Amino acid sequence: MARFTFKLPDIGEGISEAEIVAWHVAIGDRVEEDSPIADMMTDKATVEMESPVTGFVVELAGEVGDQVSIGAALVVIETDAVETGDEVVAAPLTSAQAETAEQYEAENPGVEEVVDAPASPTPAKAGAQLGDAGNEAQSDVTTTSPLGPRPSPGGSEGPVAVAKAHALASPAVRARARDLGIDLASVKTDADRVRHADLDAYLRYGAGEGYHPPHASRAREDQPIKVMGMRRRIAENMAASKRAIPHFTYVDEIDVTALEAMRADLNANRGGRPKLTMLPLMIVAICKTIPDFPMLNARYDDEAGVVTRHGAIHLGMAAQTDAGLTVPVIRDAQDRNVWQLATEITRLAEAARAGKLAPSEMGGGTITVTSLGPLGGIATTPVINRPEVAIIGPNKIVERPVFRSDGRGGDEVVRAKLMNLSISCDHRVVDGWDAASFVQGLKKYLETPVLLFAD
Repeated sequence: MARFTFKLPDIGEGISEAEIVAWHVAIGDRVEEDSPIADMMTDKATVEMESPVTGFVVELAGEVGDQVSIGAALVVIETDAVETGDEVVAAPLTSAQAETAEQYEAENPGVEEVVDAPASPTPAKAGAQLGDAGNEAQSDVTTTSPLGPRPSPGGSEGPVAVAKAHALASPAVRARARDLGIDLASVKTDADRVRHADLDAYLRYGAGEGYHPPHASRAREDQPIKVMGMRRRIAENMAASKRAIPHFTYVDEIDVTALEAMRADLNANRGGRPKLTMLPLMIVAICKTIPDFPMLNARYDDEAGVVTRHGAIHLGMAAQTDAGLTVPVIRDAQDRNVWQLATEITRLAEAARAGKLAPSEMGGGTITVTSLGPLGGIATTPVINRPEVAIIGPNKIVERPVFRSDGRGGDEVVRAKLMNLSISCDHRVVDGWDAASFVQGLKKYLETPVLLFAD
């Protein structure tokens, strides 16, 4: 008999440890070669670990949420082999391992074993099983079966109760009592069955009997939730960003009436290309404005005291998923046209929601765009994705009346689509004048959208 220690491999460049986010096995489980044993999360991705051998699990490195260092033992597996000097040969199961194997087989029976297994009711399961509301309305007494309790419709045995007689009532009265949380056995009546009038009287005077309406308090129980996995990464990154970076936010209003009209025309004639949202047009405007403001497309190394201004624009795109906020990166955004950007945005968003982003698609960003889409508010103050120095947040588009020149020396009131644009910057690297000037440059492209397609 031999024990194999599976050590956590190097699952990413520069990674020193990983977090256990899910176990697929427990102590005593039998695992097959190449079967999943755990999900491990690093700063960049979640990786599924697979067993390199077949055997029984005898040790686990920790619980979900614990950190495991690279090279440390993750799982110890007892294999079905022994070492005999120069070779490894099959070994018979020990009594302990045989017992574990029998337990495994008992918990995973075949179809024939399930069919042939005799029913053996125990005293704890004796008695009648509660029926549903429909059966309750049709019969006032629930009886037991000589064969023991029957399984619930879901296949597993549900809760079992001792049979008892119920107060007589019509189905409608029973349904109303159930909704109100009233036990019909406690309702007094001078007739042969409980009526709606009896329920009304109980509601008027039932408080003295200890009755409280089921919806008197809508408070729910407190639910402690362990911060782990993706949520812990988000918490750590956001806290580090707010702790280390002196943020400031600048907001300006942009008239996107012409941009929205052009986007509608492009979508109407897009053919087989993806539908355009505001985001790819915004990214084109950012890429055209960045060369005049290189201090925004940068990363700040706090420890070295060095700001690196990047020539290429690797644009982070904040995406909401079931696991939390992720930021996939569009590589070399400056070299893509609006349709190529739309295609890449769709691909990255789908991969993020499916949890299938590669580590190379989640790091190395130089500037980030974050948007809540139609949920966007009037203005936002986004948190910088450290070590970047700026993050841009387009907000909700609203229609409002505005004054415009009528071309005859006067003004006229017209309907306009307006959007506030927010930008948060690292004040150690970017001055307020630079941020405001950058937004004015974006405004020029977004309010005159034909410039987006000019070289």
